[in-house]
Amino acid sequence: MPDPDAFVDSYSNLVPALILISLIVWETVGPCFRYFVRRPGKRVRHGAINIGFGIINAIVIAIIFVTAWEAAAKWSLKTNFGILRWTALPPWIEGIFAVLVFDFFTYWWHRFNHTIPFLWRFHRVHHSDAEMDVTTANRFHAGEIVMSSLLRVPLLFLLGADLWMLALYELLMFPVVQFHHANIRLPDPLEKGFRAIFASPVMHKIHHSDYVKETNSNYTSFFSFWDRIFGTYRMREDFELIQLGLKEFREPEDAQFFGMLKIPFRKAKRASSGNDCKGTEIEL
Repeated sequence: MPDPDAFVDSYSNLVPALILISLIVWETVGPCFRYFVRRPGKRVRHGAINIGFGIINAIVIAIIFVTAWEAAAKWSLKTNFGILRWTALPPWIEGIFAVLVFDFFTYWWHRFNHTIPFLWRFHRVHHSDAEMDVTTANRFHAGEIVMSSLLRVPLLFLLGADLWMLALYELLMFPVVQFHHANIRLPDPLEKGFRAIFASPVMHKIHHSDYVKETNSNYTSFFSFWDRIFGTYRMREDFELIQLGLKEFREPEDAQFFGMLKIPFRKAKRASSGNDCKGTEIEL
């Protein structure tokens, strides 16, 4: 069997970059929402700010947390501690199990970011984007990234996972995250088929609605079945009427880089009352 570390490393940067370029082209040719049509300058500024957040977060992770994650994995190996250390499963089964555990963690971490006020202060930087596109997948406050990265240290140790398993999950998950943030739409049969397994563009557009009940739904980042299992799945057939973003962060400052950095530490100008159009809920 090929070395898992080498396999994951060889594709970890190439795959997201290729998908980013492909989705930018798709958004240009056939956008779902037309907020950037004939406004290329605004689109470039919007994307540059969002990608800027992604670059900062990547640097923070590379400098601080990759070493911490590697230490947790080595500590688990040295002490023979963790679920996967107590089994004798083939590496590919361990990889699948680890991906499921990491995605389960991601679902609940995302849900807690919506239900715990302190965490929501940071997460609302991501939700304040009223012009969501593929670059929004990078728009997370460094404070949120630091907290989620810290929690992965005990998770790696308790799971007994090798670092390549976390890298594999990121390699699989992040392209799906890029895809469901993108300003695109699939033909209805493809959309329905995709969301039967993965978080889809329509699912995530509903999640980014400024209507509170929709914002607090569809938390999954990769596998869509967590929302169905835990009762947070929501769908509507008129999703093109969705108003994206957060009503309390619509000022020009809220769309600027340094304004976004201050969002966790600012009081919202007014409470979000949600979108008056609740839409028509439908079943899968």
